[in-house]
Amino acid sequence: MGLPAPGGPGSAGTPAVPRAWPDLPARVDRALACPGESGRPAPGDPTRPGGAAGYGGCPVGSLSPDGGEDVQHWNTVGTGPRTGARIRGRRMSLHIRQDDLSSPEVQALVAEHLAGMHGNSPPGHVHALAIDSLRAPGVTFWTAWDDGALCGCGALKELDARSGEIKSMRTRAAFLRRGVGQALLDRIVATARERDYARLLLETGAGPAFDPAHALYLRNGFSWCDAFGDYVATDFNVFMARGLD
Repeated sequence: MGLPAPGGPGSAGTPAVPRAWPDLPARVDRALACPGESGRPAPGDPTRPGGAAGYGGCPVGSLSPDGGEDVQHWNTVGTGPRTGARIRGRRMSLHIRQDDLSSPEVQALVAEHLAGMHGNSPPGHVHALAIDSLRAPGVTFWTAWDDGALCGCGALKELDARSGEIKSMRTRAAFLRRGVGQALLDRIVATARERDYARLLLETGAGPAFDPAHALYLRNGFSWCDAFGDYVATDFNVFMARGLD
């Protein structure tokens, strides 16, 4: 099975809703009504920056000497981007860096991600990558850090010279709703553009546990699409795509 054709069934607008989750569109609408992981205002809210005219990119700093990226992100309780946004009583500035998965802490985060996927999906319906697969050629893996604390991870897998797939997006529980997922997604999208990809795609779960992820991707220009690559559409997964041209 090849990549989904633009404009094909389920490629935009209403998703091909898995029969097991007929309430998925309504659930995602509710998730979109709150700032969610991005910490950005809901679409159409003219009282907050970007609300009426769409979202600008997550403000980022310059590349640091180790090739990572320092991110000044949105304050989830404020009204816009602030340098070193003060969240939960202290300043938080995320650092996104490419990672070789050698640290036990990062390996534990990947194990946590796999356990979460298996805990929210039936047997045989988990496609998350294990550590060896994340180290494979064609896969780039990043981690997000705040003052030495590991906050989350994300990966980009090359499908072909013009397409990439988002993998292994995970935010640690202590850092949820603080812009970690948004910062990682911004780095992935920027890298895809640097590689001249035309599209980004992803496969994820369909249950309620995945609603915040759906909302994050929809806020960032992704649309529902058909199954791609070797994936098979089931009652327990959905597919999304975003053009980059």
